[in-house]
Amino acid sequence: MWDILRKYTSRVYSLTQRTHSRTIEALSSLMLSCPTSPASMFPHLRKLTWEGDVTQCAAEFLRMAFVPSLLSLDMYISASPSSAFLSVFSSLGSFSPHLEEMTVVTHETSDIHRVSSFVTQPILQLHRLHTLSIWDIGNQGIEHLMQQPALQSLSLDLRTSCRDRRAQSQFPGFHSLKSLRLSARPEDASEFLNSLQVVRSKRIIFHLSPVFFPTTPGARLSNLFTTLQERWDNDYLEEFILEFESARVQTRPNDFMPLQACHNLTQLHIKEGCNTSMSGEELCQLVSAWPKLEGLSIGCLAISSDTSILTFHGLISLLRTCPALTSLSLVINTLNLDGIDLKFPGGGICNKNIKTLVLGNSVLESPLDVALILSGLFPYLEQVRLWDLIPQRPWAMDQWSSVNTFLRGFNILRERYTEA
Repeated sequence: MWDILRKYTSRVYSLTQRTHSRTIEALSSLMLSCPTSPASMFPHLRKLTWEGDVTQCAAEFLRMAFVPSLLSLDMYISASPSSAFLSVFSSLGSFSPHLEEMTVVTHETSDIHRVSSFVTQPILQLHRLHTLSIWDIGNQGIEHLMQQPALQSLSLDLRTSCRDRRAQSQFPGFHSLKSLRLSARPEDASEFLNSLQVVRSKRIIFHLSPVFFPTTPGARLSNLFTTLQERWDNDYLEEFILEFESARVQTRPNDFMPLQACHNLTQLHIKEGCNTSMSGEELCQLVSAWPKLEGLSIGCLAISSDTSILTFHGLISLLRTCPALTSLSLVINTLNLDGIDLKFPGGGICNKNIKTLVLGNSVLESPLDVALILSGLFPYLEQVRLWDLIPQRPWAMDQWSSVNTFLRGFNILRERYTEA
Protein backbone atom coordinates (compact mmCIF):
# COMPACT_ATOMS: atom_id res chain seq x y z
CA MET A 1 0.00 0.00 0.00
CA TRP A 2 2.87 2.39 0.75
CA ASP A 3 4.36 1.62 -2.66
CA ILE A 4 1.03 2.47 -4.33
CA LEU A 5 0.73 5.71 -2.34
CA ARG A 6 4.26 6.81 -3.25
CA LYS A 7 3.50 6.03 -6.86
CA TYR A 8 0.93 8.84 -6.81
CA THR A 9 2.60 11.28 -4.42
CA SER A 10 5.75 11.17 -6.56
CA ARG A 11 3.66 12.79 -9.32
CA VAL A 12 2.77 15.78 -7.14
CA TYR A 13 4.50 18.98 -8.26
CA SER A 14 2.28 21.51 -6.46
CA LEU A 15 0.50 21.49 -3.08
CA THR A 16 -2.05 24.05 -1.87
CA GLN A 17 -3.63 24.27 1.58
CA ARG A 18 -5.83 27.35 2.04
CA THR A 19 -8.09 26.55 4.99
CA HIS A 20 -7.88 25.12 8.47
CA SER A 21 -8.77 21.47 8.12
CA ARG A 22 -8.84 18.27 10.16
CA THR A 23 -7.55 16.54 7.07
CA ILE A 24 -4.07 17.80 7.90
CA GLU A 25 -4.12 15.99 11.24
CA ALA A 26 -5.12 12.74 9.56
CA LEU A 27 -2.51 13.13 6.82
CA SER A 28 0.18 13.94 9.38
CA SER A 29 -0.57 10.76 11.30
CA LEU A 30 -0.54 8.76 8.09
CA MET A 31 2.74 10.25 6.87
CA LEU A 32 4.48 9.74 10.22
CA SER A 33 3.77 6.01 9.99
CA CYS A 34 5.64 5.84 6.68
CA PRO A 35 8.47 3.29 7.08
CA THR A 36 10.89 5.31 4.91
CA SER A 37 12.16 8.89 4.98
CA PRO A 38 9.42 11.55 5.17
CA ALA A 39 11.01 13.40 2.22
CA SER A 40 10.29 10.38 0.02
CA MET A 41 6.57 11.16 0.01
CA PHE A 42 6.80 14.22 -2.30
CA PRO A 43 10.23 13.86 -3.91
CA HIS A 44 9.38 16.04 -6.91
CA LEU A 45 7.42 18.83 -5.22
CA ARG A 46 8.17 22.22 -6.82
CA LYS A 47 5.61 24.63 -5.36
CA LEU A 48 3.93 24.83 -1.95
CA THR A 49 1.15 27.27 -0.99
CA TRP A 50 0.21 27.20 2.69
CA GLU A 51 -2.49 29.45 4.17
CA GLY A 52 -3.97 27.07 6.68
CA ASP A 53 -3.00 25.48 10.00
CA VAL A 54 0.06 26.52 12.01
CA THR A 55 -0.32 23.73 14.56
CA GLN A 56 2.01 20.88 15.45
CA CYS A 57 0.18 18.62 13.00
CA ALA A 58 0.78 21.18 10.28
CA ALA A 59 4.45 21.21 11.21
CA GLU A 60 4.65 17.44 10.82
CA PHE A 61 3.03 17.65 7.42
CA LEU A 62 5.33 20.49 6.29
CA ARG A 63 8.30 18.34 7.20
CA MET A 64 7.09 16.02 4.43
CA ALA A 65 6.69 18.91 2.00
CA PHE A 66 9.98 20.76 2.63
CA VAL A 67 11.99 18.70 0.14
CA PRO A 68 15.18 19.50 -1.83
CA SER A 69 13.20 19.87 -5.08
CA LEU A 70 11.05 22.74 -3.67
CA LEU A 71 11.53 25.93 -5.70
CA SER A 72 8.56 28.13 -4.71
CA LEU A 73 6.96 28.74 -1.30
CA ASP A 74 3.94 30.93 -0.51
CA MET A 75 3.34 30.93 3.25
CA TYR A 76 0.82 32.69 5.48
CA ILE A 77 1.61 32.44 9.18
CA SER A 78 -1.52 33.21 11.16
CA ALA A 79 -1.69 34.40 14.75
CA SER A 80 -0.01 32.35 17.50
CA PRO A 81 1.84 29.70 15.47
CA SER A 82 2.99 26.69 17.46
CA SER A 83 6.63 26.33 18.44
CA ALA A 84 6.79 23.10 16.44
CA PHE A 85 5.57 24.90 13.33
CA LEU A 86 8.17 27.66 13.69
CA SER A 87 10.89 25.12 14.43
CA VAL A 88 10.21 23.24 11.21
CA PHE A 89 10.05 26.49 9.27
CA SER A 90 13.43 27.56 10.65
CA SER A 91 14.93 24.43 9.04
CA LEU A 92 13.65 25.37 5.59
CA GLY A 93 17.12 26.43 4.45
CA SER A 94 18.48 22.96 5.18
CA PHE A 95 15.49 20.99 3.88
CA SER A 96 14.96 23.03 0.68
CA PRO A 97 18.28 24.74 -0.19
CA HIS A 98 17.33 25.29 -3.84
CA LEU A 99 14.33 27.54 -3.09
CA GLU A 100 14.10 30.40 -5.60
CA GLU A 101 10.79 32.16 -4.87
CA MET A 102 9.40 32.87 -1.42
CA THR A 103 6.46 34.86 -0.04
CA VAL A 104 5.88 34.97 3.71
CA VAL A 105 3.02 36.91 5.29
CA THR A 106 2.25 36.98 8.99
CA HIS A 107 -0.87 37.93 10.93
CA GLU A 108 -0.74 41.54 12.13
CA THR A 109 -1.59 40.49 15.68
CA SER A 110 1.12 37.84 15.90
CA ASP A 111 4.29 38.26 17.93
CA ILE A 112 6.32 39.72 15.10
CA HIS A 113 9.67 39.56 16.93
CA ARG A 114 9.16 35.89 17.86
CA VAL A 115 8.08 34.89 14.37
CA SER A 116 10.84 36.91 12.66
CA SER A 117 13.60 35.14 14.55
CA PHE A 118 12.48 31.81 13.08
CA VAL A 119 11.85 33.21 9.59
CA THR A 120 15.15 35.07 9.25
CA GLN A 121 17.26 31.97 9.89
CA PRO A 122 16.34 30.06 6.70
CA ILE A 123 16.55 33.23 4.60
CA LEU A 124 20.19 33.55 5.64
CA GLN A 125 20.77 30.03 4.23
CA LEU A 126 18.92 30.40 0.91
CA HIS A 127 21.61 31.51 -1.53
CA ARG A 128 19.56 30.85 -4.70
CA LEU A 129 16.63 33.01 -3.67
CA HIS A 130 15.83 35.49 -6.48
CA THR A 131 12.28 36.57 -5.50
CA LEU A 132 11.27 37.43 -1.94
CA SER A 133 8.18 39.07 -0.43
CA ILE A 134 8.24 39.62 3.33
CA TRP A 135 7.82 42.16 6.12
CA ASP A 136 10.67 44.21 7.57
CA ILE A 137 12.62 41.40 9.25
CA GLY A 138 15.10 43.67 11.01
CA ASN A 139 18.61 44.92 10.45
CA GLN A 140 20.35 41.55 10.27
CA GLY A 141 17.92 40.12 7.74
CA ILE A 142 17.84 43.25 5.57
CA GLU A 143 21.64 43.51 5.55
CA HIS A 144 21.92 39.86 4.53
CA LEU A 145 19.54 40.40 1.62
CA MET A 146 21.82 43.16 0.34
CA GLN A 147 24.63 40.61 0.10
CA GLN A 148 22.70 38.13 -2.04
CA PRO A 149 23.77 38.44 -5.70
CA ALA A 150 20.97 36.11 -6.85
CA LEU A 151 18.19 38.32 -5.40
CA GLN A 152 16.40 40.13 -8.21
CA SER A 153 12.95 41.00 -6.86
CA LEU A 154 12.27 42.18 -3.30
CA SER A 155 8.95 43.23 -1.75
CA LEU A 156 9.04 44.66 1.77
CA ASP A 157 5.99 45.46 3.88
CA LEU A 158 7.30 48.20 6.15
CA ARG A 159 3.90 48.47 7.85
CA THR A 160 4.79 45.26 9.70
CA SER A 161 8.25 45.63 11.18
CA CYS A 162 10.40 44.18 13.94
CA ARG A 163 13.01 46.90 13.52
CA ASP A 164 13.77 49.42 16.25
CA ARG A 165 12.94 52.67 14.48
CA ARG A 166 15.17 54.58 16.87
CA ALA A 167 18.25 52.71 15.64
CA GLN A 168 19.43 54.68 12.62
CA SER A 169 21.71 52.25 10.79
CA GLN A 170 23.39 52.98 7.48
CA PHE A 171 23.40 50.04 5.09
CA PRO A 172 25.36 49.67 1.84
CA GLY A 173 22.11 49.29 -0.09
CA PHE A 174 20.98 47.13 -3.00
CA HIS A 175 23.15 46.99 -6.11
CA SER A 176 21.62 44.50 -8.55
CA LEU A 177 17.83 44.38 -8.07
CA LYS A 178 15.40 44.31 -10.96
CA SER A 179 12.41 45.22 -8.80
CA LEU A 180 11.88 46.74 -5.34
CA ARG A 181 8.40 47.12 -3.86
CA LEU A 182 7.81 49.03 -0.61
CA SER A 183 4.44 48.93 1.16
CA ALA A 184 4.44 51.70 3.74
CA ARG A 185 3.44 55.17 4.76
CA PRO A 186 5.45 57.77 2.80
CA GLU A 187 7.47 58.81 5.86
CA ASP A 188 8.40 55.19 6.65
CA ALA A 189 9.43 54.59 3.03
CA SER A 190 11.57 57.74 3.16
CA GLU A 191 13.16 56.60 6.41
CA PHE A 192 13.99 53.21 4.92
CA LEU A 193 15.53 54.75 1.79
CA ASN A 194 17.52 57.17 3.94
CA SER A 195 19.07 54.19 5.75
CA LEU A 196 20.63 53.02 2.47
CA GLN A 197 23.72 54.43 0.81
CA VAL A 198 22.47 53.64 -2.68
CA VAL A 199 19.75 51.63 -4.43
CA ARG A 200 20.14 50.20 -7.92
CA SER A 201 16.90 48.69 -9.16
CA LYS A 202 15.31 48.88 -12.58
CA ARG A 203 11.81 49.07 -11.05
CA ILE A 204 10.44 50.73 -7.93
CA ILE A 205 6.87 50.19 -6.71
CA PHE A 206 5.45 52.28 -3.87
CA HIS A 207 2.28 50.86 -2.33
CA LEU A 208 1.29 53.65 0.04
CA SER A 209 -0.90 53.32 3.09
CA PRO A 210 -3.99 55.59 3.41
CA VAL A 211 -3.03 56.70 6.93
CA PHE A 212 -1.57 59.95 5.67
CA PHE A 213 -4.36 60.94 3.27
CA PRO A 214 -6.07 63.61 5.37
CA THR A 215 -2.88 65.65 5.86
CA THR A 216 -1.02 67.24 2.94
CA PRO A 217 -0.42 64.09 0.87
CA GLY A 218 1.24 66.05 -1.92
CA ALA A 219 4.00 67.41 0.35
CA ARG A 220 4.73 63.96 1.76
CA LEU A 221 4.85 62.44 -1.70
CA SER A 222 7.23 65.16 -2.85
CA ASN A 223 9.49 64.46 0.15
CA LEU A 224 9.45 60.76 -0.65
CA PHE A 225 10.40 61.36 -4.29
CA THR A 226 13.17 63.74 -3.25
CA THR A 227 14.60 61.04 -0.99
CA LEU A 228 14.28 58.59 -3.88
CA GLN A 229 16.25 60.95 -6.11
CA GLU A 230 19.02 61.24 -3.51
CA ARG A 231 19.43 57.52 -2.78
CA TRP A 232 18.63 55.94 -6.13
CA ASP A 233 20.97 55.36 -9.01
CA ASN A 234 18.88 57.54 -11.30
CA ASP A 235 20.52 56.25 -14.48
CA TYR A 236 19.53 52.70 -13.50
CA LEU A 237 15.83 53.25 -12.84
CA GLU A 238 13.56 52.38 -15.76
CA GLU A 239 10.11 51.80 -14.25
CA PHE A 240 8.24 53.75 -11.56
CA ILE A 241 4.87 52.57 -10.19
CA LEU A 242 2.81 54.38 -7.57
CA GLU A 243 -0.15 52.63 -5.92
CA PHE A 244 -2.54 53.72 -3.19
CA GLU A 245 -4.52 51.63 -0.78
CA SER A 246 -8.29 52.06 -1.10
CA ALA A 247 -8.48 55.86 -1.19
CA ARG A 248 -7.95 58.81 -3.52
CA VAL A 249 -5.17 61.32 -3.15
CA GLN A 250 -5.15 64.74 -4.80
CA THR A 251 -1.72 65.53 -6.25
CA ARG A 252 -0.14 68.16 -8.51
CA PRO A 253 2.53 67.91 -11.22
CA ASN A 254 5.19 69.50 -8.98
CA ASP A 255 4.92 66.52 -6.62
CA PHE A 256 6.51 64.33 -9.29
CA MET A 257 9.22 66.72 -10.52
CA PRO A 258 12.05 64.98 -8.57
CA LEU A 259 11.51 61.97 -10.84
CA GLN A 260 12.80 63.98 -13.79
CA ALA A 261 16.33 63.08 -12.68
CA CYS A 262 15.64 59.52 -13.93
CA HIS A 263 16.43 60.14 -17.59
CA ASN A 264 16.21 56.46 -18.65
CA LEU A 265 12.64 56.01 -17.40
CA THR A 266 10.58 53.89 -19.82
CA GLN A 267 7.51 53.22 -17.64
CA LEU A 268 5.57 55.65 -15.42
CA HIS A 269 2.38 54.32 -13.83
CA ILE A 270 0.42 56.42 -11.33
CA LYS A 271 -2.49 54.18 -10.43
CA GLU A 272 -6.17 55.10 -10.17
CA GLY A 273 -6.04 55.79 -6.44
CA CYS A 274 -4.16 58.98 -7.20
CA ASN A 275 -6.20 61.87 -8.57
CA THR A 276 -3.61 63.91 -10.44
CA SER A 277 -4.73 67.33 -11.56
CA MET A 278 -2.61 67.93 -14.66
CA SER A 279 -3.14 70.00 -17.80
CA GLY A 280 -1.68 69.05 -21.15
CA GLU A 281 1.08 71.62 -20.83
CA GLU A 282 2.00 70.43 -17.34
CA LEU A 283 2.02 66.79 -18.41
CA CYS A 284 4.26 67.48 -21.41
CA GLN A 285 6.63 69.46 -19.22
CA LEU A 286 6.84 66.51 -16.81
CA VAL A 287 7.41 63.77 -19.40
CA SER A 288 9.84 65.83 -21.49
CA ALA A 289 12.66 64.52 -19.28
CA TRP A 290 11.96 60.93 -20.38
CA PRO A 291 12.63 60.59 -24.13
CA LYS A 292 12.52 56.77 -23.88
CA LEU A 293 9.07 56.63 -22.23
CA GLU A 294 7.04 53.68 -23.54
CA GLY A 295 4.29 53.19 -20.95
CA LEU A 296 2.32 55.97 -19.23
CA SER A 297 -0.58 55.73 -16.79
CA ILE A 298 -1.98 58.80 -15.04
CA GLY A 299 -4.81 58.27 -12.57
CA CYS A 300 -7.32 61.12 -12.64
CA LEU A 301 -10.85 61.77 -11.53
CA ALA A 302 -12.50 65.18 -11.66
CA ILE A 303 -13.70 65.53 -8.07
CA SER A 304 -13.49 69.31 -7.85
CA SER A 305 -13.79 72.31 -10.15
CA ASP A 306 -10.05 73.05 -10.00
CA THR A 307 -9.00 69.61 -11.28
CA SER A 308 -7.24 69.97 -14.65
CA ILE A 309 -7.86 67.25 -17.22
CA LEU A 310 -6.06 66.61 -20.47
CA THR A 311 -7.82 67.74 -23.68
CA PHE A 312 -7.30 66.40 -27.18
CA HIS A 313 -4.88 69.29 -27.82
CA GLY A 314 -2.86 68.12 -24.81
CA LEU A 315 -3.02 64.53 -26.05
CA ILE A 316 -1.58 65.60 -29.41
CA SER A 317 1.24 67.44 -27.64
CA LEU A 318 1.89 64.34 -25.53
CA LEU A 319 2.25 62.16 -28.64
CA ARG A 320 4.69 64.71 -30.06
CA THR A 321 6.73 64.72 -26.84
CA CYS A 322 6.73 60.92 -26.35
CA PRO A 323 6.84 59.23 -29.77
CA ALA A 324 7.94 55.86 -28.30
CA LEU A 325 4.72 55.24 -26.34
CA THR A 326 3.31 51.72 -26.64
CA SER A 327 0.70 51.89 -23.83
CA LEU A 328 -1.31 54.82 -22.53
CA SER A 329 -3.85 55.17 -19.71
CA LEU A 330 -5.33 58.52 -18.67
CA VAL A 331 -8.48 60.60 -18.54
CA ILE A 332 -9.21 63.19 -21.22
CA ASN A 333 -11.80 65.88 -21.70
CA THR A 334 -13.58 64.74 -24.86
CA LEU A 335 -16.14 67.54 -24.68
CA ASN A 336 -13.75 70.25 -25.85
CA LEU A 337 -13.27 69.70 -29.60
CA ASP A 338 -12.58 73.33 -30.52
CA GLY A 339 -9.89 73.63 -33.16
CA ILE A 340 -9.70 69.87 -33.83
CA ASP A 341 -9.87 68.85 -37.50
CA LEU A 342 -11.87 65.60 -37.52
CA LYS A 343 -10.31 64.55 -40.85
CA PHE A 344 -6.73 65.29 -39.83
CA PRO A 345 -6.77 65.68 -36.01
CA GLY A 346 -3.05 65.41 -35.29
CA GLY A 347 -1.81 67.49 -38.17
CA GLY A 348 0.50 64.61 -39.10
CA ILE A 349 1.19 63.50 -35.52
CA CYS A 350 0.03 59.98 -34.71
CA ASN A 351 1.06 56.85 -32.84
CA LYS A 352 0.99 53.53 -34.71
CA ASN A 353 2.09 51.37 -31.75
CA ILE A 354 -0.89 51.73 -29.42
CA LYS A 355 -3.73 49.28 -30.07
CA THR A 356 -5.56 49.56 -26.74
CA LEU A 357 -6.21 52.89 -25.06
CA VAL A 358 -7.41 53.17 -21.44
CA LEU A 359 -9.41 56.36 -20.88
CA GLY A 360 -10.46 55.98 -17.26
CA ASN A 361 -13.84 57.52 -16.56
CA SER A 362 -13.74 59.97 -19.47
CA VAL A 363 -17.18 61.10 -20.60
CA LEU A 364 -18.25 62.13 -24.09
CA GLU A 365 -21.14 63.57 -26.09
CA SER A 366 -20.39 62.56 -29.68
CA PRO A 367 -19.15 58.97 -30.11
CA LEU A 368 -18.56 59.39 -33.85
CA ASP A 369 -16.46 62.56 -33.48
CA VAL A 370 -14.39 61.01 -30.68
CA ALA A 371 -13.88 57.82 -32.71
CA LEU A 372 -12.72 59.87 -35.72
CA ILE A 373 -10.19 61.78 -33.60
CA LEU A 374 -8.88 58.67 -31.85
CA SER A 375 -8.60 56.78 -35.13
CA GLY A 376 -6.64 59.66 -36.62
CA LEU A 377 -4.25 59.84 -33.67
CA PHE A 378 -3.96 56.06 -33.24
CA PRO A 379 -4.38 54.46 -36.71
CA TYR A 380 -4.15 50.91 -35.34
CA LEU A 381 -6.32 51.44 -32.27
CA GLU A 382 -8.62 48.45 -31.73
CA GLN A 383 -10.56 49.49 -28.63
CA VAL A 384 -10.97 51.91 -25.76
CA ARG A 385 -11.11 50.47 -22.24
CA LEU A 386 -12.49 52.21 -19.15
CA TRP A 387 -12.07 52.00 -15.38
CA ASP A 388 -14.09 53.43 -12.52
CA LEU A 389 -16.90 54.70 -14.72
CA ILE A 390 -19.23 56.92 -12.72
CA PRO A 391 -22.25 54.75 -11.77
CA GLN A 392 -24.63 57.71 -12.10
CA ARG A 393 -23.95 57.76 -15.85
CA PRO A 394 -24.75 54.26 -17.14
CA TRP A 395 -25.48 55.70 -20.55
CA ALA A 396 -21.77 56.50 -20.89
CA MET A 397 -21.01 52.79 -21.30
CA ASP A 398 -23.32 52.65 -24.32
CA GLN A 399 -21.61 55.69 -25.82
CA TRP A 400 -18.15 54.20 -25.42
CA SER A 401 -19.42 50.93 -26.89
CA SER A 402 -20.45 52.98 -29.92
CA VAL A 403 -16.93 54.44 -30.10
CA ASN A 404 -15.45 50.93 -30.18
CA THR A 405 -17.97 49.90 -32.85
CA PHE A 406 -16.86 52.83 -35.03
CA LEU A 407 -13.19 51.96 -34.43
CA ARG A 408 -13.76 48.37 -35.57
CA GLY A 409 -15.45 49.67 -38.69
CA PHE A 410 -12.58 52.07 -39.42
CA ASN A 411 -10.09 49.21 -39.03
CA ILE A 412 -12.02 47.01 -41.46
CA LEU A 413 -12.07 49.82 -44.02
CA ARG A 414 -8.32 50.44 -43.53
CA GLU A 415 -7.50 46.75 -43.98
CA ARG A 416 -9.59 46.54 -47.15
CA TYR A 417 -8.00 49.72 -48.50
CA THR A 418 -4.53 48.33 -47.74
CA GLU A 419 -5.33 45.04 -49.51
CA ALA A 420 -6.67 46.90 -52.52
